[in-house]
Amino acid sequence: MTGTFKANNPYNNFLLFVYGFFLKLPIFLHPVVPHTQPLDGSLYKGFIFYLSRIADGLPIIYSLVTYFFIFFQAIAFNKMVNMQRMHPKPNYLTAMSYLLITSLFTEWYSLSAPLIVNTFLIWVWSKLCTLHNDPNPKTSIFNIGLATGIASFFYFPSIAFSLLIMVGLTIARPFRLPEWLMGLIGLFTPFYFFASWLFLTDKWKAYKLPDLVVKVPAFIETNWAYAAIILISITVVIGIFFINNNLRRQVVHTRKAWQLLFLYLIVAGIVPFLNATHSFSYFILIAVPLSFITASSFLYPEKKWFPVSMHWIMVGVCIAIGYFV
Repeated sequence: MTGTFKANNPYNNFLLFVYGFFLKLPIFLHPVVPHTQPLDGSLYKGFIFYLSRIADGLPIIYSLVTYFFIFFQAIAFNKMVNMQRMHPKPNYLTAMSYLLITSLFTEWYSLSAPLIVNTFLIWVWSKLCTLHNDPNPKTSIFNIGLATGIASFFYFPSIAFSLLIMVGLTIARPFRLPEWLMGLIGLFTPFYFFASWLFLTDKWKAYKLPDLVVKVPAFIETNWAYAAIILISITVVIGIFFINNNLRRQVVHTRKAWQLLFLYLIVAGIVPFLNATHSFSYFILIAVPLSFITASSFLYPEKKWFPVSMHWIMVGVCIAIGYFV
């Protein structure tokens, strides 16, 4: 499959859909009804409430929505990294890796607030990468802040991704105070409208801000889960090695895109700890940047046996976890 998805063929979209559906089949065989958590935002709770009316007695709808988000994110992120020319040639390995990584942990099989937030963050990262030649940077920076603010209404700790905006602006553009102010205005705009709604509906006194608590999320310690972590770690280390070797050959804006991607990974790794709920599902935030690094470990090695073997080993673990565990 790695050889197939190395090519930039239009029919790979269909093959990717079939590939992902095979990996995600357990979520259709055993649908999981999502439950809201204390730090899940108002928009996510409202989304689950209205979705529950449609899915009442038919939980497979949750599985369909989950797969829609995952497949859409895989295709969107793959398209954006190809546009940034972060690999020598366009390919579908990033999308393949995202579908593969999100199938390695049972906690990532169900619909969750962080899964939806990934959609916003993929867009935010792509816009930060194109700010260097944006003809209307203030508008784009406002929209970046706005998207991050809206994301926090799906999963409140994602407000920490405002750090990605601040450092990202430093990487992408020279410091200009008006642009930074536009980003802050965009970030706080959703909160302004939400506060106005609370005031107008006389719910201001009853509303309580979510508490951010630093805790280590619970992890189901099974041999299969450890195997998944080891496999991802191997591909990430190898991917970083090849990325580092090829980085100097790339143009300046592509290097900045890589810096933004690693910053994205760092912030995404911190956010799950800002949660009072013990759940490993929040670590799905790191699946997006990890998928591209993993894709590099499938693309660059000259000896083709390694990416092929590693891919099928990871698929085997996905099958074991999804179908038998």
